[in-house]
Amino acid sequence: MSSWSLETVLAGFHREVKARLDSARATFAHPGTKGDASEAVWIDLFNKYLPERYSAAKCHVVDSCGAFSQQIDVAIFDRQYSPFVATIEGQYIIPAESVYAVFEAKQSANASHVEYAQVKAESVRVLHRTSLPIPSAGGELPAKVPQPILAGLLTFESDWSPPLGQPLMDALSAGDGDKRLDIGCVAAHGFFWCDAHGRHTATPGETAATAFLFELIAQLQAVATVPMIDVRAYALWLRG
Repeated sequence: MSSWSLETVLAGFHREVKARLDSARATFAHPGTKGDASEAVWIDLFNKYLPERYSAAKCHVVDSCGAFSQQIDVAIFDRQYSPFVATIEGQYIIPAESVYAVFEAKQSANASHVEYAQVKAESVRVLHRTSLPIPSAGGELPAKVPQPILAGLLTFESDWSPPLGQPLMDALSAGDGDKRLDIGCVAAHGFFWCDAHGRHTATPGETAATAFLFELIAQLQAVATVPMIDVRAYALWLRG
């Protein structure tokens, strides 16, 4: 019988993520550098462990009307069906149709950071998204209704005591509609998620990063595939 243990493997994954976040917090004194390092940990995590149809990056999101989102710390976007993702001097610009999820990454969870993540989520969700009919071997399929864009907050720890108690639930419930946060991770303590009725649940645990990743993958599976983007709508901007 194999000596491998799934429990040990999953626990090791969480320890890796937690250790890297803790190292970023302890090593860098400058808040901006510390923040960049934390974002890099999450981006690397998603690019390493999510299915290859997804990519993760820090970015701005743009729509075919020329509107831009605020800067997004961590966006998960499609790389299988997205026709273009621009990179200008290291800055990613991603079409709104390609986005699956957006996250704000902070050192700790508190009311201010939850509210900030809600505003960032809204700046992406209000963007216009095109959707074209889909050609197939069996004939043209109807245009897909654009999928809900997931949003969340990623932190190492929490400023609240208890870390995932009622103050967190109150802060999350203050954002609904385009400001709703669907999922988040407080790596040192647990993760939270939102059900189809808008009710938030916090799950404490010693392997929070692993549990969060599994829940994120499940929510991404439910979103399915991004719509077929109308590239010509973006090309209109080439005509001046």
